[in-house]
Amino acid sequence: MVFILYLAIILIATKVAGALSVRLGQPAVLGKLLAGIIIGPAVLGWVQPDDFIGHFSEIGVLLLMFIAGLETDLEQLKSNWKASFAVAVGGIILPFVGGYAIAAAFGLSNNEALFLGLLLCATSVSISVQTLKEMNKLQTREGTTILGAAVVDDVIVVVLLAVMMSVLVPAQDVSIGLLIGKKLLFFIIVVAAGWLLVPRFLKWFAPLRVTEAVMSGGLIICFAFSYFAEEMGIAGIIGAFAAGIAVSQTSYKHEVESKIEPIAYTLFVPVFFVSIGLHITFDGVGEQLLFIVLVTLVASITKLLGGGLGARMTGFDRRGSIAIGAGMVSRGEVALIIAAAGLESGLLLQKYFTSVVLVVILTTLITPPLLKLTFKEREQA
Repeated sequence: MVFILYLAIILIATKVAGALSVRLGQPAVLGKLLAGIIIGPAVLGWVQPDDFIGHFSEIGVLLLMFIAGLETDLEQLKSNWKASFAVAVGGIILPFVGGYAIAAAFGLSNNEALFLGLLLCATSVSISVQTLKEMNKLQTREGTTILGAAVVDDVIVVVLLAVMMSVLVPAQDVSIGLLIGKKLLFFIIVVAAGWLLVPRFLKWFAPLRVTEAVMSGGLIICFAFSYFAEEMGIAGIIGAFAAGIAVSQTSYKHEVESKIEPIAYTLFVPVFFVSIGLHITFDGVGEQLLFIVLVTLVASITKLLGGGLGARMTGFDRRGSIAIGAGMVSRGEVALIIAAAGLESGLLLQKYFTSVVLVVILTTLITPPLLKLTFKEREQA
């Protein structure tokens, strides 16, 4: 029954920490992330990472991205595709170069430096989504561009990871053509399903004489799209986001959204925020403190500049470009997955694994206050 205690601790810690964060003028999500560090193994040790936390947090991030899809303006997303692509590419090139350079400066091998560069290319939009939502900026042109860029970034980085594993790890035998084909097939099927199947499914499912049929139908679509994305080698959050967009084009959008949000933000999303902090441990950090600080700085600055440059080249003003770059800084769970793959394949040494995880979490902690600052400056201007 320890998981019941974990839930109680997580819920009270995230709500109190979120409220304190708002009082201090920061987004509530920053307090929730810090709560995970405080109640986790790094400080108090009240909550330990386990399968229960893992499963709940995965549902939490899927629901978070499903809600983001529901609230996304599809027409604005279409009109900003060039900007999203430019932001994604800029946010890959500069972090890759910066990551490779800093790894080489610390004496890592060529293969290890290439992998660290690729790891810093990742972007996880889930934290940015929550921050933008709190600031009512999710449906702005900047918010939509960040969402689109994160999707493009995820696809490109996954393909590059497969290429790198096949070239640098002798045991890996990956067909690049098959890999790219699966990504294209995913988007073709998702677009077709969102256009043809989702409206028909909800129209059939909604009248069923059972409790909360519409909300259940929305969850079925969310989880089905997420599972399909994982099977096709794409992060499940992309599938959840696509499911949200598909449902948003139906007449059931507002009913699904109004009933999903209480479940997500009451239980599952708080567990997701806490789970990020649970990965932190300070064992042996002192020996690699310089490495952690410098890699965090490189990861943050290159993503900010790369994403911002892409936005600037596609018509955004200076402050809008900086805000978009700030929204791309968080590496989150996507980079943690890549780090685990690198550790397993030998491209990331065990002694650097904890330090890299800390870098990923630090970039995630930086993002909420950075987003709030950049958007505030833009509004004042």
